[in-house]
Amino acid sequence: MKLANASLNDLPANIRTPGYDRSRLTPGIVHIGVGNFHRAHQSWYLHRLFETGADRDWAIVGAGVRPPDAQMRERLAAQDYLYTLIELDPDGKSAEVVGSMVDFVPVADGNGPLIARMADPATRIVTLTVTEGGYYIRPDTKQFDADHPDILYDAANPNTPRTAFGAIVAALRLRQRGGLGPFTGLSCDNLQGNGTTLRQAVVSLARMSDPGFADWIEANCTFPNSMVDCIVPATGAKELELARQFGIDDAAPVTHENFRQWVIEDAFCAGRPDLGKVGATLSTDVHDFEKMKLRLLNGSHQVIATSGEILGIKTISETMAHPKIHGLFRRVAEQEIAPHVAAVPGFTPAEYIALIERRFANPEIVDTTRRVAFDGSSRQPGFVIPSIRDGIAAGAPITGLALVSAIWARYCFGRREDGSAVEPNDPNWSFLTTMAQEAADNPSVWLQLPGIYGDVAQHEPFASAFAGWLTLLHRDGVAAAIDTYLAGGTPA
Repeated sequence: MKLANASLNDLPANIRTPGYDRSRLTPGIVHIGVGNFHRAHQSWYLHRLFETGADRDWAIVGAGVRPPDAQMRERLAAQDYLYTLIELDPDGKSAEVVGSMVDFVPVADGNGPLIARMADPATRIVTLTVTEGGYYIRPDTKQFDADHPDILYDAANPNTPRTAFGAIVAALRLRQRGGLGPFTGLSCDNLQGNGTTLRQAVVSLARMSDPGFADWIEANCTFPNSMVDCIVPATGAKELELARQFGIDDAAPVTHENFRQWVIEDAFCAGRPDLGKVGATLSTDVHDFEKMKLRLLNGSHQVIATSGEILGIKTISETMAHPKIHGLFRRVAEQEIAPHVAAVPGFTPAEYIALIERRFANPEIVDTTRRVAFDGSSRQPGFVIPSIRDGIAAGAPITGLALVSAIWARYCFGRREDGSAVEPNDPNWSFLTTMAQEAADNPSVWLQLPGIYGDVAQHEPFASAFAGWLTLLHRDGVAAAIDTYLAGGTPA
């Protein structure tokens, strides 16, 4: 059955469909970056909220600033912005159709339609999933990259910007001039202090062309921090076929694990939906939740994904079935990351490690090591290097984290241990590969990567351990290096 509003009543009985009249929804949120994660996470929370009968003036309008966003718009528009969400529980799969998105802004050069929609007074929240590396923040200094060509363009062309942040600034300027008031900017990306980072990007860009207007944004807009969590694989032929097995012809289905978490700082300048009614946690401080998730889950993902990629292991669940990689995950998480992570309501660090161990091992989640290893130049400084800094500051062990960093360098060398080539898997892949090949003979070269290690590169015990591990990895391989670490040894 082709997915559309008209076919909802004809779908198989085991498919949960929206329990509300979608024609009565009105938009209140513009979301930039309509990828799988958004559709499995934030969009689902709104969908379930509408099913309670509440807050139906907070429907989502999709948006984007890149060519792939236009392709997603085309696919979703053809099926009335509906899509199938398939939960991959180890005890059995289930499917539901999500109806919380009611429109998708045309993607255009200069972002005129997006700016107009965000300037509409009905828009009270603008949310984003634009990836960890999409905020124009230097990972080493955490400062806004005002010299990036995209940012320089937007500052010089504020009415026809290229970036999401330029579009936000342009929309807020129209609202200020029209007396319409501000909106809330809510990042849903995996960044510690993601709201603070979004504020920094928006205000800094505005200040480049209009300092007085930047002051207005700071005084009137809010940018809550949030922590988001759900493992959501990419959609390919297998996922399209899985939707068909449920009896649905869907051009954009999404699969996800049987776990979600959303912790949001309760700081909304123009109102908000009652997301606490459907399981989100509204808090005055999300820092500890963020830190636990980013360091232990996202950091551990980097531990296992790059190791698996070098060994030719295709999926995350298969890395957890590999005794050496599993052992590396447990030891690094327990001994080198968890000691610097505080407990949160509901989880101690040890309990959280046990939870993510089960989640990573779920064989129904066909999440590839390649996807998780993507964009290491953003994810390593975002998820791994902060734990190294914590360990250095506390005088605690960092030998395993040095090994993890060396494994990333070995991965960027561009060849697996079986001799097969690693296809480019980072926006900076060509540069990383050049540096990794030089580092094979001179490991210190890698630590000089601009914008990655910063002061960590100057810490002699870390630099020495990194050099030893990288030499061992090239000489004897990943398994031998992990065995050495698990036996309590150090690289010779």
